[in-house]
Amino acid sequence: MGKIESEVKMPEKFRKAVFIVTYIRTEKGIKYLILKRKLHWRGWEFPKGGVKKDENIENAIKREVKEETGLEIKGKIKKFDFHGSYKYKRNYSSRPEYSGQSFSLYAVETFWKKVKVDNREHSAYKWLSFNDALKKITFENQKKSLKIVNNWLENEKNKS
Repeated sequence: MGKIESEVKMPEKFRKAVFIVTYIRTEKGIKYLILKRKLHWRGWEFPKGGVKKDENIENAIKREVKEETGLEIKGKIKKFDFHGSYKYKRNYSSRPEYSGQSFSLYAVETFWKKVKVDNREHSAYKWLSFNDALKKITFENQKKSLKIVNNWLENEKNKS
């Protein structure tokens, strides 16, 4: 008789992360910050990153914005009721225990100053209008995030 082998499937583990739509207000309207990714994949995104084990969400957002852009947050962090998850396209040696990321959406306004990209993760940045940023962003979940934030900002503008 042949030996029966059972395949034990390990549960998927998702890294907790934050998507941070970062914007400034200019005389020509809202401009969104997007970053050109070079670590793990190529394309355009807004600041995002993992939440460390003993870190609260607010501190993670401030840390990620500062690390990836050198910018300071102006005012309050806005939380949105939009979240999801995605699987990585491959395994990353820097994250061997994770098969993907789960994310929550936030928006922050920053002060206007020169962006200092984290050269390990990104190679360039752009401040763009909503339509131009939407065309550039690589992944659909980030495009949807940008639409949600832009709709909120438009509604806030119409209230005043």
